[in-house]
Amino acid sequence: MKINFITGGVSSGKSRWAATYFQACDNVLYLCTSDKMDDELAERIKWANEHNFVEWVIETSASPSSAEADKHKFIIFDDLATYTSKYINALGLSADQMTREKKVEVTSLIVDEMEDLISKVQINGSNLTIISSEVSFSVMPQDTEQKFFRDVLGSVNQRIANSSTDVYMSVSGIQFKIK
Repeated sequence: MKINFITGGVSSGKSRWAATYFQACDNVLYLCTSDKMDDELAERIKWANEHNFVEWVIETSASPSSAEADKHKFIIFDDLATYTSKYINALGLSADQMTREKKVEVTSLIVDEMEDLISKVQINGSNLTIISSEVSFSVMPQDTEQKFFRDVLGSVNQRIANSSTDVYMSVSGIQFKIK
């Protein structure tokens, strides 16, 4: 059982790496947190399924709580940044509500959901790969909402990386194991 965490810049090859990592595996659950999966990635998965004679379950608009982790040996959660953004937007916070205390609260709620998913995976003896965007290399946003998102995601990434067995950094399509 492994918990992989892969982070890096946008379009740095994180999702491609995860799909390739499990391409020959059957019983994979691909949890896409976006409303629609990237066309190139969907084609890559379709091709791998047909050529490796495997079948993946793909779920869009997924959340950690919706995952049927107990039914799958391999799970890809793609991605934590999109999920965090959607979570914050669903709260409908105004800029003046985005306080330090609210950041801590929102971070804890998201981490709790991810830890529940990790617990399900551990009980089942499954492998989980969590994909997220790295926010520490970006410029300091001036907008309150962007700062709030960056701080929450940065804290969530740290907590999930610390509880993962392996951590990878993706840069320009190359992945480096850092833990």
